[in-house]
Amino acid sequence: MDTTITEIAPDIYRLSTYLDEPNLIMNQFLVDGEEPLLFHTGQRALFPSVSAAVGRLIPLDRLRWITFGHVEADECGAMNSWLAAAPNAEVAHGAMGCFVQVNDLADRMPRPLQYGDVMETGTRRVRHLDTPHVPHGWDAGLIFEETTQTLFCGDLFTAFGHHPPATEEEIVGPAIAAEDMGNATCLSPALGPTIRGLADLEPLLLAPMHAPVFTGDCVQALHDLAQAYEERLAAETVRYREAE
Repeated sequence: MDTTITEIAPDIYRLSTYLDEPNLIMNQFLVDGEEPLLFHTGQRALFPSVSAAVGRLIPLDRLRWITFGHVEADECGAMNSWLAAAPNAEVAHGAMGCFVQVNDLADRMPRPLQYGDVMETGTRRVRHLDTPHVPHGWDAGLIFEETTQTLFCGDLFTAFGHHPPATEEEIVGPAIAAEDMGNATCLSPALGPTIRGLADLEPLLLAPMHAPVFTGDCVQALHDLAQAYEERLAAETVRYREAE
């Protein structure tokens, strides 16, 4: 198991591990600074490889913030391993997710985040965004680094396969193909508007958990993804009504 490191923006690093069995890459992201932040912990089995990669960038005891999109093994399975390795680190997650799950799961009490709360790593400002049920999970949320305009978009744009660290190629088609295989996204009336709201942030980089970093037209990609899901929701609504 090999975790590769790519600097995707100044002080921001992608830590990527390809897993053969699911044919999927697992990405964690380190935002360095005076108070470094880790987005996604990876599963517990990934901790030795990912922590060794982080250790090549910073001493683990410098890690200050641990956050993730929602409670799921690949998002936060190694949370307590990171807390043990980084005694100064604090888990930060959406307030709803803390109340429902993380208060009980984490070995140290987490910091509950409200929509728009900012964690400053030094020169970088990481804003928490609540996105309930987008792409899935009651506690779902994403983060946006304001100074580099990097949107860490979690499971959005998931694509199966082994990919390069970054791409300008079209990413919506592979994401919808992955959706056809996994049906992982919660289809709801809020899905399209929530994704379009992310486009309003005008990100310059999209940093998905299971796909390459996208360096093309991020705003258009988000609008195209929203439209694709809206079309899927409409088709599914018709199908269920016809089955009644």
